[in-house]
Amino acid sequence: MIRVLVVDDEVLVRSGLRMILESTGDIVVVAEAREGTEAVAATARHRPDVVLMDVRMPGMDGLSAAAEIARSPDPARIIMLTTFDLDEYVHAALKAGAVGFLLKDTPPRDLAAAVRTVVAGNAMLAPTVTRRLISSFADKGPSQAETARKRLAVLTEREQEVARAVARGLSNAEIGRELAMSEATVKTHVSRCLAKLDLTNRVQAAILVHDAGLL
Repeated sequence: MIRVLVVDDEVLVRSGLRMILESTGDIVVVAEAREGTEAVAATARHRPDVVLMDVRMPGMDGLSAAAEIARSPDPARIIMLTTFDLDEYVHAALKAGAVGFLLKDTPPRDLAAAVRTVVAGNAMLAPTVTRRLISSFADKGPSQAETARKRLAVLTEREQEVARAVARGLSNAEIGRELAMSEATVKTHVSRCLAKLDLTNRVQAAILVHDAGLL
């Protein structure tokens, strides 16, 4: 059973998300929180697999809470929720360690699929809106681009190919088909990329590739 913490300042939104998720049969909402401080405390108390968190809330906002949760040992996977499809706060949350974001009008089936996707170890890069946000808000200034390229230089040529494919939002299976590798080999390359770059997830790797201007 996948354990989820739902964080939103509106009780009707929380109730709706709980109803959608628990109707699946394989997802349970273990707790709810109204703002970021409660979210951080509830995450420590209940140890959910996934935190589904609103960006804009009174008190501690979702961005600050995401950063704090991501710094904890073995952190929950964080999916940000927003009403807006272009939100600079979400980009900052992705850099802080969140694994993706969804719009609040996401269809119920896609919401449940997103939770399963991040639990399986994949980032929420597939939706067009996520790729657009990363592309729109990544700072591609000369100095940052040069810094990003220097960081990526530690990767082998093959690892850089895999990193660029990750940044395009491809799954391990899709990368394997494109680069003629087994899915297990792709997974190994991705793990090595993250270790060499001192990153925690695929979203951060994708942002680094975008920052470097390699797409």
